[in-house]
Amino acid sequence: MTGYSIRKVRFDELDSCTEVIRRSFGTVAEEFGLTARNCPANGAFIGTERLVSDWNRGNVMYGLYCKDRLAEFMELREKGAGIFELEKLPVLSEHRHRGGGTLLLEHAHGEVSRMGGNRITIGIIEETLRLKSWYLSHGFIHTGTANFPHLPFTAGFMELLA
Repeated sequence: MTGYSIRKVRFDELDSCTEVIRRSFGTVAEEFGLTARNCPANGAFIGTERLVSDWNRGNVMYGLYCKDRLAEFMELREKGAGIFELEKLPVLSEHRHRGGGTLLLEHAHGEVSRMGGNRITIGIIEETLRLKSWYLSHGFIHTGTANFPHLPFTAGFMELLA
């Protein structure tokens, strides 16, 4: 993909990251009827203070930039024992299906390996079949599901060996 670059985001860019997350996850929230009331932890309703908290906990954040403008975002959280969780990978609708998500996923794989990790885990809305298929096509395996009383959907879990 020409005109795109990936780099760690800067602290002063967290507001822009929040906007990308909210806009991207907003399409999924609309599709599944998620609201700030029935699913306040969904990315569609995230505030910058959450990213600041994640930053302060040491989570690593990357952006995919199109002509120096943030188009996609990714956050990795070290869980220990070589496991990293890919907590967010929002892609703005106007940038979807152009290969940027794949670039970020490949970057995550390289970064996790560089940091000594051996596994990437993710959690998704199990019913998002298109997203689930996309992760499967990139080597992730489905490891299970769970229902939580505070979530109006089934949580699906996947992992990739790094």
